[in-house]
Amino acid sequence: MIRLDEARLLRSAGALADLLTDTVNGGASVGFLAPLDRAEALAWWEERAADVAAGRLAVWAAYDGDRVLGTVSLAFPAKPNSRHRAELVKLMVHLDARGHGLGRGLLTAAESAAAEAGVTLLHLDTESGSPAERLYRSAGWTAIGAIPDYAASPDGELRPTTIYYKHVPATALTR
Repeated sequence: MIRLDEARLLRSAGALADLLTDTVNGGASVGFLAPLDRAEALAWWEERAADVAAGRLAVWAAYDGDRVLGTVSLAFPAKPNSRHRAELVKLMVHLDARGHGLGRGLLTAAESAAAEAGVTLLHLDTESGSPAERLYRSAGWTAIGAIPDYAASPDGELRPTTIYYKHVPATALTR
């Protein structure tokens, strides 16, 4: 796993866009409707560069050559009373790379980086009943409830979303 700075994110934007389109067009609910156009996915990733540069977003990617097989991000809130937490967002693994532990590795990398940054609480949301739920539960995340009709799946159907959290032991005092 490599943490991407602004320049590397921009250099990898095409490969990240390919991963995003594969994920969405494969049925995973990560905030987009299918079919997702590569140009839209590319623009979305390029827009994340400013947040990475500003420290509001941390992005990791797993590569096979120039191809991105998986990614995960942490979004850091700007509010002073929230600096102890972060949101885990956009955990994605390419369809043909699933089932080999890459999702777990990405999740572990984000959790470890959060702890090193002094973040003690992580949270996320995911489509209820999705394969991602098995990963989060097996990694020690706690489900706190589901919101009905929270987000549309890639095919446009409104689906419930489950909210999870996890405490992580801080290994640094500040971020």
